[in-house]
Amino acid sequence: MKNFKPHYKTVKDARTVRTRQALRSALLQLLESRPLADITILDICDLAEVGYTTYFRHHPTKESLLDDVAAEEIAHLVGLTLPLAEAANTLTAGVALFTYVDAHRELWSTLLTGGAEGAMRNEFLRISREIAATRGREDHWPPADLVTILVVSSTIELLSWWLRQKKPLSIEQMADIHERIIIHPAIHMERIPAPRTVRRPQKKK
Repeated sequence: MKNFKPHYKTVKDARTVRTRQALRSALLQLLESRPLADITILDICDLAEVGYTTYFRHHPTKESLLDDVAAEEIAHLVGLTLPLAEAANTLTAGVALFTYVDAHRELWSTLLTGGAEGAMRNEFLRISREIAATRGREDHWPPADLVTILVVSSTIELLSWWLRQKKPLSIEQMADIHERIIIHPAIHMERIPAPRTVRRPQKKK
């Protein structure tokens, strides 16, 4: 789209901020009733009261708008939980994670159960991989990237399940489940010795 202006992402003038917020809010509202595939850019513009041409000055596609929403939420969540996780207090980190999601339950329900789960998973995985790349060792076993994928995928599934419940478990219960089923096994994986290379017997000719 020739009208797309990537630098708008960093522009701070009031009108631009209002427009981007209106587009974000409109998309979230639409996702509450239908999947992303059934939402058009015109739908977003009509609800946000933003001109169709103006939309493309901020985003080239509706997927780009969704990615922005997902990136903002995931970055904030990681910013809250990473310092706690680095302190090796995984249960406290889990409580922080579920407390934040619960405080923004409507928004996260929309993101994870309203058609945006793929974008959230991808952004969570991207950030987690960046972190893993700075900590992983070449001789790490199992591969750090694989462990990251398993932890992220499991965490997203757990959050999605929690948000779908009519009578959800408490924050503390969810943090306990997260630590016992997802985090502890991942931590203990690092203690598993790498498999020895076994030479396969050659087939008789």
